[in-house]
Amino acid sequence: MIISERIFYIMEQKNMSQLELSRRTGIATSNISDWKKKKTNPKADCLLSICDALDITPEQLLTGKGIDPEYKDADMDYEVTRADIKILKQIHSLGDEQYKRLMAYIFKNYGIHFIFVLVCIVLSVVASIQGTLFMQRLIDDYIMPMIGQETPDFGNLFREIVRVAGFYLVGVAATYAYNRIMVTITQGTLKNLRDDLFEHMEKLPIKYFDTHSHGDIMSIYTNDIDTIQECFGDGILMFFDALVLGLMALYKMWRMDYRLTLLALIPALIMFGIGTVMGTAMTKRWEERQQAFSDLSDFAQENFSGIAVIKAFVKELKELMAFRKLNK
Repeated sequence: MIISERIFYIMEQKNMSQLELSRRTGIATSNISDWKKKKTNPKADCLLSICDALDITPEQLLTGKGIDPEYKDADMDYEVTRADIKILKQIHSLGDEQYKRLMAYIFKNYGIHFIFVLVCIVLSVVASIQGTLFMQRLIDDYIMPMIGQETPDFGNLFREIVRVAGFYLVGVAATYAYNRIMVTITQGTLKNLRDDLFEHMEKLPIKYFDTHSHGDIMSIYTNDIDTIQECFGDGILMFFDALVLGLMALYKMWRMDYRLTLLALIPALIMFGIGTVMGTAMTKRWEERQQAFSDLSDFAQENFSGIAVIKAFVKELKELMAFRKLNK
């Protein structure tokens, strides 16, 4: 069996109609019908939603293991088709490939700006660490020697305070600079991205709009663009700021006392593990949210465009109940 045949075989086993599969996945019924007629094949970006709707794993969908009566074990000379291999590679490389393309897209127009942001982050972190270390020198080198002196000399202390104040001014200026430049990078990238998306979408054939729901298309221009803004706005700044600050603080701590540094890293590793687990859960929730938004947008668009038919057949209450169920 090929993938499209496998999908309909599982649907038949589960007594699931094309309309039900469309409702669960957000894929247009015309697209599902084309799969059955073998006019087109499912695209990689919709396979995971199909697996969720059919309650199977991607491996089962791609290989038929455990569900396909024609399935053969690897030792029986079973070979996955070239189409299956291509789709499997797309699933595993989708995230990294998109990330690399997006970074290349940003650096194409704002490479120098981005490098300047990184330099400003390093300056800000160095200034912050210098201010923290000043407390040690303040007590050990200035306050303690002056205790008990009848006429203490505050000249050296004053000069050191002025020096540290200079570091803080540099840090404030660097922080303002990289935040201001990052706003320019983020907003400029979003503008270019929206312009390129719209220009590209105008060149797409009508078949694309017949095989993709309006909710999916709208979510690209709204939720997906907003997510890029959050990631490459505050997300990049927080990541590099925390990375540089953590490495420099770790270096200073290690020079002071490596044993205490190792003890301090224990809760940090625990927090890293907790953060990884929470990040995985949040990613899954985000994907569910994106799909829900797509379904909601698609439902609203279809109802608005077909409002005359809904009123003509007195289906207002039915559509309202369906909307409330979808909007939960």
